[in-house]
Amino acid sequence: MSDDAISDYYSDEEMEYNYSDPEQDGDDADLENEEEEDYAQFTPAVLGKRPLPWEVEYESLEPDKLREIVNKDVEHVAGIFGVEPEIARALLRHYKWNKERLIEQYMDGPERVLAAAGLPAQSGLPSFSNSRSLAATKKPATKSKSFSCPICASTQPGESAMALPCGHTFCSECWEMYITSKIKDEGECDVRCMEEGCAIRIPTAWMKKLLDSHTYARYQELLLAAYVADNRNFEFCPFPSCDLTVMTPNFSPTPSALSTTVPTVHCGHGHTFCFGCGEQQDHRPLICAVVKMWLRKCADDSETANWIKSNTKECPKCVSTIEKNGGCNHMTCKKCKHEFCWVCMGPWTEHGTAWYNCNRYDEKAGVDARDAQSRSRASLERYLHYYNRYANHEQSARLDRELYAKTEKKMEEMQIASELTWIEVQFAKRAVDELVRCRTTLKWTYAMAFYLEKNNETIMFEDNQRDLERAVEELSELLESPIEPMTITELRSKMTNLTVYVQKRNEIMLNDTAQKYQDGAWIWNVSVPDF
Repeated sequence: MSDDAISDYYSDEEMEYNYSDPEQDGDDADLENEEEEDYAQFTPAVLGKRPLPWEVEYESLEPDKLREIVNKDVEHVAGIFGVEPEIARALLRHYKWNKERLIEQYMDGPERVLAAAGLPAQSGLPSFSNSRSLAATKKPATKSKSFSCPICASTQPGESAMALPCGHTFCSECWEMYITSKIKDEGECDVRCMEEGCAIRIPTAWMKKLLDSHTYARYQELLLAAYVADNRNFEFCPFPSCDLTVMTPNFSPTPSALSTTVPTVHCGHGHTFCFGCGEQQDHRPLICAVVKMWLRKCADDSETANWIKSNTKECPKCVSTIEKNGGCNHMTCKKCKHEFCWVCMGPWTEHGTAWYNCNRYDEKAGVDARDAQSRSRASLERYLHYYNRYANHEQSARLDRELYAKTEKKMEEMQIASELTWIEVQFAKRAVDELVRCRTTLKWTYAMAFYLEKNNETIMFEDNQRDLERAVEELSELLESPIEPMTITELRSKMTNLTVYVQKRNEIMLNDTAQKYQDGAWIWNVSVPDF
């Protein structure tokens, strides 16, 4: 696409991001600094960094760091109540780690709170955290008496009997099998007495004494999992084999919060997921409840089976079958050389003009929807319009990720053909990063547009969507263009500026959408349930 064509749909203000000459704007170092400053706007909103309107503050935690936070809560409550950490931990687990509620109710009636938590309510609270306490729960051994376990009915020496403060006594082998089964088979860390109807908790000291190292390690994992499950501000990374936790100190995923915010976070291993619904992807700008509705609709084989499996289309001129093998939607038929858009199948020449309407669904005038069949057909056509564009950007993003290998090869070629250093050719990799990020945004904007009522806000939304999509397609085409040694400097300038421009358009899209969520401006054409 020529620079003249670009100016047809970029405003004068927007054109300042396009294709400036680095020699006129300053030296290469200044250009790199400006590029880094702009690119840094899309880094995660970690603690200590002021979040953008569509971001939430968060922190990625290693397992040891998470244990420190848990122990800090335990020590805090133990210090207030004057009890041992084991008792404080049991109380916090019973109250789902709600310290304020626990402290309030404990001050009103400690005996009642202890009994509800499965702890012995008596003066001089027993210690459950050391070996002396454990030894005190054993029946004394005598030479004249033996012990018959109520579970296995085996007669054993009295020293093998173990009793909780409730007085219920069983042999150590039965206790071990019972606790092991609860932990390994049922995934339970809050293990109570074996006696039916007894709610006394089994102390951690017993776990250390009776369990093997593997089972005890599993018990510790379950304790952490219970802590995270009971706290709205913590979530485990949902990616397989990832042991990190994400904390959002200033955001809780309540239904009201999730109706206006898309809490996208990143764990320390680079995994991106939604803190609200657990989707293993960034689904901004669409809120969680509508994402679930869209994914359920897409899973309906009656509407999408043929489209999900469709990776080929026919040339609109010669009807030759064409397979898309890159992220760019500017297609050229190898047989007849016809240039067209992969998304709408229209002539590509129309995509650089003010008549670009590839992103909008055309509500066909005069559609006869008087009978159920016509209404159903119209509804399906509308759905397929948005689904086709959603799926196309998903496929393009996947193909663009494959550009990383090609881009590295191009970067090496640029180093050989010019005097640029490896650091100076990183602009190509940044372009791919931004391209994938923006295609993800565009993918979800089509799912969002499907559920929006047609009004002025929707028109503005589609305008922003169109502008972002145009810039993305041009950057995609520029990335796939061949490298000419004589034009590397020009290519670097164009790609750097277009990357920044695409980033700005993405920022405008996300910022505008987030602001209208806050203002309650979006009107859905369906009833959106609380998530």
